[in-house]
This record gives sequence, structure tokens and C-alpha cells, in this order.
Amino acid sequence: MANELVGERMAVASDNLFVSLNPIRILSNEAEEEKAEVARMSSFIGAIAIGDLVKSTLGPKGMDKMLVSCGRNAGQVEVTNDGATILKSIGVDNPAAKILVDMAKVQDEEVGDGTTSVTVLAAELLREAEKLVEQKLHPQTIISGWRIAAEAARTALAEAGFDHEKNFNEAALRISGGLLEESFLDEGFLLNKKVGVHQPKRIENASILVANTPMDTDKIKVFGSTIKVDSMAKIAELEVAEKEKMKDKVNKILAHKCNHADFDGIERLALVTGAEIASTFDSPDRLKLGHCKVIEQVLIGDECLIRFSGVELGAACSVVIRGATQQVIDEAERSLHDALCVLAATVKEPKVVYGGGASEMLMAEAVSRAAARTAGKEAAAVEAFAIALRRLPSANGSVGDMKTLGITESYVVKRQVLLSAAEAAEMILRVDNILKSAPRRRGPDRRPC
Repeated sequence: MANELVGERMAVASDNLFVSLNPIRILSNEAEEEKAEVARMSSFIGAIAIGDLVKSTLGPKGMDKMLVSCGRNAGQVEVTNDGATILKSIGVDNPAAKILVDMAKVQDEEVGDGTTSVTVLAAELLREAEKLVEQKLHPQTIISGWRIAAEAARTALAEAGFDHEKNFNEAALRISGGLLEESFLDEGFLLNKKVGVHQPKRIENASILVANTPMDTDKIKVFGSTIKVDSMAKIAELEVAEKEKMKDKVNKILAHKCNHADFDGIERLALVTGAEIASTFDSPDRLKLGHCKVIEQVLIGDECLIRFSGVELGAACSVVIRGATQQVIDEAERSLHDALCVLAATVKEPKVVYGGGASEMLMAEAVSRAAARTAGKEAAAVEAFAIALRRLPSANGSVGDMKTLGITESYVVKRQVLLSAAEAAEMILRVDNILKSAPRRRGPDRRPC
């Protein structure tokens, strides 16, 4: 009889206490759970897929991706090889992939460049970790080896950095892979506006009032009541009152000796001319006016713009980007943004390293030497870190002397790429359970049709 109960529900009885040996589910019915190797494999696959997606865009001659919008902006097309733009535009469902996407966003916000490199490096680290896990290395052993490798790589990168002011080659400032020939740098502040009708097209030694109050005709606003008039004369009186109110505002502006007014780009204009933004015209003597040597209307292509040159603060300039299509212009603007972010980071910390994959190879060699000095299973993890570093410069496969070519990159960007990729890969490798909460239940829609 006892043998017949083996296939039934099993229980252990001891002092009237029954303990079920069946698995107990503690999650709600619609919640999901992935455990151990299944969870780890899911993380590896998602992260590696994201790295492979953007790997071909790496470098100045990387391939482009065409992004096509759906939903409200259906049909909108964007062509780019900027890693941050690509990762922001795609929707990912894999948790590990989302970690790499968020890491790329932080990289873009912090230093403005290196988003593709940091994503690819993190993915390659996890690719090597997958092989080590298959060889029965424990994730904690791999992480311990990675930390040794990351420290060796960071030290080698810091020692290789040099002051850009002493070794900067101006002749090497070129855009690889072609130029947008009609783009140029204008020594002045350009405002995308036209000069008003019957206004002078050029003003010298101008004083500039910058304000953020409306300039259109003031209407007499009456809230919560109705005005009734018994004749057309009363309506005429209201119109006269509105005109007098507008004239009063104009006279206050004229007290500043201003003869032209417009309101686009007021924050940038106030910044470059040294003016304070005014919210009222009641106290002309208390407002700080901006100054510039020349205000003139210029024609660039088919666009009329106003140029402010010779500003007091002296450091204002504008970059005019030309292109055949809006996609070309947008991509050029993104590239310029990355370049300016790298320049800002280099100015804050005037230290650069050689680019074109030279820094990655330098760090990989330092990590390989550290692996030779490391005992035990951790040595395999250290060497795997070096292999991942070598994957970045092998994307194109061409070889060149970066010192002769004068190609340098910001030390700050490279350091951030190394540390962020190592931290993200370590975080994903630590995961042994993935818990997906049940979707929020929605009540029935009882609204009338």
C-alpha cells in the first residue's frame, strides 16, 4: 500500500507535523522568475546582442544605422552612427540590455563621448565571462580577476597620458572620412531672425536691451465680469485705452535708447553681450545693457540671420552647419557636440592619450603582464579582460602609428569607458535570479462609448 502512494503527493510525518516536499510558489501567478544558469545566460545574450548592434558603428569610419520611427512619428527617418542616439531610440526588453543602455546614457551625460566604446567593451567582457562560466569558473572568481585587470589597465592608462598643450599637432585637426565643405565657424553670435521692416540692416556700437516680457499689443483683460456698452463711442474708448497702454510701454523702451526689439534667443544673447535679462521697463537706470561693435543682417544660403560681432565678452562664435538633407545636418551636429564635449573634458583635465585603439592595446598588454603574475584561477579572468580590450581596436583591422598621425583622445573619456564598462559587466555577472513582477491589473473600462 505504501508503494502505491509514491506517485501521489509526498509528505514526511513527524510528531503530527507534515512538511510537503513539493515546490512552493511564493510569486503571484503572472510573475516570472529565472534562476541560476538560465538567468545568467539570459543576461549574457541580451548584453552581447546590444554590443553587437553598435559594434559596427565604432570609429570615425564606422557604419551608420537607419532609425525609423513608429507610432505618433511614424515614418520619421534618422541616419546616425552615434551610439547614444541609437541606444536611446531602440526599445529593449532584456534587463541586462537595459543596464548597458542606461550606462551609455550616463556616459553621454558625463563626458559626451565614448558611448559606443563603453557598450562594446562591457559586451565583450561578458562574452569572455560566458566562456569562463562554461569552464566552471565561479562568477566571484571572475570578478576578482577583473578587478585586478581593471586596476592594471587604469594604472597603465594614467602613465601613458600626456599634456596636450606640449604635444598638440594642429595640422592633424581634420575630420576623417570626408568633410561637409560648406560648414564654417563664424566669429560672432548668429541669431536666426530677420531685421524688422523699415529697420536699419547694420548698426555699429549698439547698446542691447534683453527682456523677457511680451511686446505685442496689450489687451485690457477683464476676468469674471461682462462689460456692456450703450454706444460705439464706449468701444472706441476701450481701443484708445489699449493703444495708450502700448504707447506707454514703447516709451519706456525708448527711454533705453533702443530702436529695434525682438525676443528669440534672449538667454544666449544676454550671455554673450553681457546684458541682464529685464522683466519690466519701469526702471531704465537700473537695467544693465549689453554692447557689441556691429549688428548686421547676413544671408547664408536662403536664410537671413542677424550677426552680433565684437561682443564685450569676446568669446562668442557660431558654427554654421550646411548639408544636403536634414539627416546629414543632424548627424554633423551630433558629431560636433561630441567633439565639443571631449574638448571641454580635455580643458578641465589637460591630459590626452593616443587614439585609434593604441590605448586599448597598451592597457591589454599591461593586463596580460598582470595575468602572468596572478596565481590560481583568477589569472584566466585577468587574461580574459585583456582579450576583451583587444576586441575594440580590431574592429577595422588597419594598423597605423598614432603618434605620427597625431591622433589623440581625451584621457578622461578613456578612463570613464574603462571603469563604467567594468562596473556594468561585474553587476550583470553577479546576477543569479531575475524576477519579473506581474503586470498591473486594470479595472474594466465602464466609461460610455
